[in-house]
Amino acid sequence: MPAFNAIACSLNTPTQSPSSFFQEARTTLVLAAPLIVGQLTNVAMNFVDTVMAGRLSTEALAAVAIGSSLWSMVILFMIGTLLALPSFVSQYDGAGKRQRIGLWMRQAYWVAAILAVGCFIFARSMLPLMQWMDVQAELVPVTDGYLHAISWGAPGLAGFLALRFLSDGLSLTRPTMYVGLVGLALNIPANYVLMYGKLGFEPMGAIGCGYATAFVVWSQFVTMALWIAIRPAYKGLNLLGMARPHWGRIMDILRVGVPVGISFCIESSLFVIGTLLVGTMGTAEVAGHQVALNFAALWFMVPLGISMALTVRVGNSAGRRDRLEVGIRSRHGISMIALLQIFSAIMMLTIPHWIAGIYTTSSEVLTIAIPLIMIAGIFQISDGIQVAAFSALRGIKDTQWPMVLTVAAYWGVGIPASWLFGIHWDHGAPGVWWGLIAGLTVAAVLLLLRLRYQQKTGQWLGLVKA
Repeated sequence: MPAFNAIACSLNTPTQSPSSFFQEARTTLVLAAPLIVGQLTNVAMNFVDTVMAGRLSTEALAAVAIGSSLWSMVILFMIGTLLALPSFVSQYDGAGKRQRIGLWMRQAYWVAAILAVGCFIFARSMLPLMQWMDVQAELVPVTDGYLHAISWGAPGLAGFLALRFLSDGLSLTRPTMYVGLVGLALNIPANYVLMYGKLGFEPMGAIGCGYATAFVVWSQFVTMALWIAIRPAYKGLNLLGMARPHWGRIMDILRVGVPVGISFCIESSLFVIGTLLVGTMGTAEVAGHQVALNFAALWFMVPLGISMALTVRVGNSAGRRDRLEVGIRSRHGISMIALLQIFSAIMMLTIPHWIAGIYTTSSEVLTIAIPLIMIAGIFQISDGIQVAAFSALRGIKDTQWPMVLTVAAYWGVGIPASWLFGIHWDHGAPGVWWGLIAGLTVAAVLLLLRLRYQQKTGQWLGLVKA
């Protein structure tokens, strides 16, 4: 297993027997499986919104597409910042100090509230950006109405994410799956009633889709809160309810979480700018690019779920201040994701025609999409390793330097390389994708080196508080 041994050497930890690798992989996958399902339900809800808007009109479909993209841009910072919580919770859980989790969570709710207010305001302030982006005039009022409608869901989403990441940090990941499935089940009827005007409601079109999403996330928040309130696994932790702000704890959460939120936004900008570059090349190129990117994003939900579980596993070990176990779990988790991504690369390199055929029958689009899917196979490996390495670092609360490294990789290498290969050297959409690969590969290497440094020096021990 060359990939396994190479990563083992990069982390400077002793190689374990294959049996220990498979045992850790099995434990991590049990933890990760509900997270993967939860992530896939989010993708499915976006798919449902797209299909139901498309049945209304082309205008509704375009408004939902633009609005949901802008909303995603707004909430990425919220998601990344709140992803600090699993590292805090898992470390206290691993250290046997579960009674402290409630103290921190009641401060995390203040963080969630601050983020909710910020997302609410930003979602309602997108009109100048849409005008600057020269969005078609007839789409602007509908898209703006969609964003105003969905913004009411910001507090519910922030509350749900805080409770979800709390549960994930306790290694209780099934609620994420259950609540995700509840949201998916509610999404279809809520869209139907509000978009098409049923049960006495006026038809609201794309704007109704925004209100439906807001209703769904509030429902997920309430469901998650009820689950935590009644399930025995959470008893005695005093998790629900607010306390007076403790600014020291709030700043500790922000110190870990804000760099993650910024990193998420920076990585997103790499793909947004890549798409804009391809957008200068023609309609078929954009369609082919979207096919490859959509399939890669769909598959990415699997390593993303595993990486979230990896944060919890590493955080548990960090809470016990077990340097050897932190290294072993980091290496095994990264190796697992690398092997998974190698499998996906083989799939994309060998059956790109079949994959592209799922999305389109246009020969012009297929001509563009098939080579991009093959390039995306290579892209998958770097993307998987970088998200795994960052997740392991998040488990030991090392997020500030990883943020700097990802900014350097994506803005210093990825975006310039995409422009150079795709536009300047006129290699078209494939050139843009090679630029994306360059950025992700540099990020993967830098984050692995950072993880190796932390494992070698034990500097992360100073980040783990009693």
